[in-house]
Amino acid sequence: MKIALLVPAPFETLSGGYLYDQRMVAGLRALGHDVEVLELAGRHPLPDPAAEAAARAALERLGPERLPVVDGLGLPAFRPLLGELIARRAVGLIHHPTALERGLDAERLRAIEAAMLPRLPRLIATSRLTAERLAKDFAVDPDRIGVVEPGTDPAPRARGSADGVCRILSVGALVPRKGHDVLLRALARLTDLDWRLTIVGAARDPVHADGLQALAEELGIAQRVTFAGELSGPALAAAYDTADLFALATYWEGYGMAAAEALARGLPCAITAGGAIAEVVPKEACVLSPPGDAASLSRAMRRVIFDSALRARMADAAWAAAQRLPRWEDRAALFAAELERVA
Repeated sequence: MKIALLVPAPFETLSGGYLYDQRMVAGLRALGHDVEVLELAGRHPLPDPAAEAAARAALERLGPERLPVVDGLGLPAFRPLLGELIARRAVGLIHHPTALERGLDAERLRAIEAAMLPRLPRLIATSRLTAERLAKDFAVDPDRIGVVEPGTDPAPRARGSADGVCRILSVGALVPRKGHDVLLRALARLTDLDWRLTIVGAARDPVHADGLQALAEELGIAQRVTFAGELSGPALAAAYDTADLFALATYWEGYGMAAAEALARGLPCAITAGGAIAEVVPKEACVLSPPGDAASLSRAMRRVIFDSALRARMADAAWAAAQRLPRWEDRAALFAAELERVA
């Protein structure tokens, strides 16, 4: 097949969604498919004129034989071009509806997606829960939704800390949806315990990122919290390796790739039931709280921070669960099969 992935620039962005896209492109190419990546300039997902102009230019560049696959983050920019997308049999790749992003104009995004998603020839969701949300909230015919979950690479088991301090790792961009403020408030109730928190993630929302650092100061825990910024490769692997507990207080995850990576390292998890992440991490490997509830999360984390024997049992459950996770090797073949339904 000849395929074009249309995705907001830069394609090298470090995030779960972009990693999924990058691995799919590499996998499809390895299977012999001709994949072109077209990066879209402008502001996304709330498109500005530059984004809409980039969307139009991208479609004009494509030959008629190439199947467009539009990443959901860039899909709203194609709203004026919906008829052309339909004519080209375009596929929407939906990590999660952009209307779920906190801090954006959710009503405007929901209106755009409600107009577009039910009419696209096919959607590929990255989790069963996202597929169900598309059918329920956006009236998409379930028969036109395929599910291709991310893969997870095997990894060595985390060695953890060596000093008796519970090292907590959170991985996610510094945006409101990730709930880092909820995690900080939860941990601020546990200053009688010995813990340190490292938050790995890019400051995609600089105002929110500054607010998180100010919140840590206000709560009196700034000396225990490290904002490590964006990490990848060996630096990110080292962050997982030295952690004792993974935590993410997300409001919604289309899948939860960082949590899957934590399982691959055999890390117990403290998470919120926001989206599909609670399906990725089994109950025996985590403590689970409602999204946005710092008090509940704090209570749940108290024992797991204090009780190293409990953490060890949860770590064994995490390691066992990791062996059952999907691998990237077969993801591209499943993705290609979904595209062949419309190609």
